[in-house]
Amino acid sequence: MYHNPVLLKQSVDDLVTNPDGIYVDCTFGGGGHSREILSRLSEKGKLFSFDQDLDALKNTIDDPRFTLVNQNFRFLENSMLAYGISQVDGVLADLGVSSHQFDEAERGFSTRNNAPLDMRMNVMQSLDAKRVINEYEETELADIFYHYGELREARKLARDIVHHRKTKTITTTEDLKKLFSYLPPHKVNKFYAQLFQAIRIEVNQELEALKEMLVQALNVLRPEGRLVVISYHSLEDRLVKRFLKNGMFEGEQQRDIYGNYKKVFELLKSKAIIPDDKEIEENSRARSAKMRTGIKV
Repeated sequence: MYHNPVLLKQSVDDLVTNPDGIYVDCTFGGGGHSREILSRLSEKGKLFSFDQDLDALKNTIDDPRFTLVNQNFRFLENSMLAYGISQVDGVLADLGVSSHQFDEAERGFSTRNNAPLDMRMNVMQSLDAKRVINEYEETELADIFYHYGELREARKLARDIVHHRKTKTITTTEDLKKLFSYLPPHKVNKFYAQLFQAIRIEVNQELEALKEMLVQALNVLRPEGRLVVISYHSLEDRLVKRFLKNGMFEGEQQRDIYGNYKKVFELLKSKAIIPDDKEIEENSRARSAKMRTGIKV
């Protein structure tokens, strides 16, 4: 299977309120969420799905109501305008890396396989993990490891990498992992997961793209339209939670002319929805998922 969609029924239940409406799936992947959305739409409904990964295009759906857009979701608003769409009824985003991307060893996303340092979701872009590891300054690497991987020893890790690459280019995931072979076995799995996450976020500019998509989703949603986001780590979830709460990512919350805090969304549920034990057992990727839904005010 290309990708096993997480929180499939719950997310589409929250998303689709008008069978005749226009909807956006920001992360098409294997098309699991898109197919479920289409099953809820009438003949008048429309679905636009985004994916920057060329592999995902092979999963396109033969349905006159469906359009697959080969773009990063950070171009959501302009892409929709190009199709003559200014307002939509709902936007869904299932963030992170697809099962297919993890399973394709040569993409370099997985910590389990030896592969070229790549980690690009869009294989046409020039920035890859090899360039990040071998060309970024020590301070840049330390910042990435600390902020995107939440690794306390970020400065030491960056120093070790810079010292090693002076004599030999780091070209594969195994080359990178060998630099930290001194780690105790009980810490290895979590450490590599955080390290690879940090590099991947930088390569794909994931948090910046997420912020741009959220702002544009707010712009294109019609009043009472719904934004549903499934995130997989705290960095994503914090951005989503804060944006749904007050339409901002940082700084002071806005107030209206009467001094009341200005809302852009009403939360459908006060707490994030998480998968049940059965789904986690069937799909291990679901264990860290959190889903939040906002209704545009």
